[in-house]
Amino acid sequence: MKTDADYMQLAINEAQKAALMDEVPVGAIIIDDMNKIIGTGYNQPISLNDPTAHAEILALRMAAQNLNNYRLLNTTIYVTLEPCIMCMSAIIHARVKRLVFGAKDPKGGGAGSFYDLASDKRLNHNVKTDSGILSYETSNIIKNFFKNKRSK
Repeated sequence: MKTDADYMQLAINEAQKAALMDEVPVGAIIIDDMNKIIGTGYNQPISLNDPTAHAEILALRMAAQNLNNYRLLNTTIYVTLEPCIMCMSAIIHARVKRLVFGAKDPKGGGAGSFYDLASDKRLNHNVKTDSGILSYETSNIIKNFFKNKRSK
């Protein structure tokens, strides 16, 4: 059986696809309760001219299509970077059971670093959250991407 680190590595592979397209390297994977991958995504807002084309949103769309249901009950989403508030809201509305992310985003994270929508009791659904999985690797992807941008 695969571990959280194994699935996070697959999300890292997705993030690398974004980096190759000169998009902010964030990747996401969604698995169902049988540990089958039902959705994948990587950041593409620039290339798709779509401000909502974050890795999480694209993975949620794919998973919903694969399940033929907008409710993604009993699923887990793995994301290399803590989701922003837009993505966190979508994860909540989709009723994802669990969120696992690598790097924290203190400037805009929606799952505990800046906002904490995942466990806000005022909402009708809460998402179990685990963070820091392969945090060194996931944070370095982002850091190196922006370091390279600044050096150009």
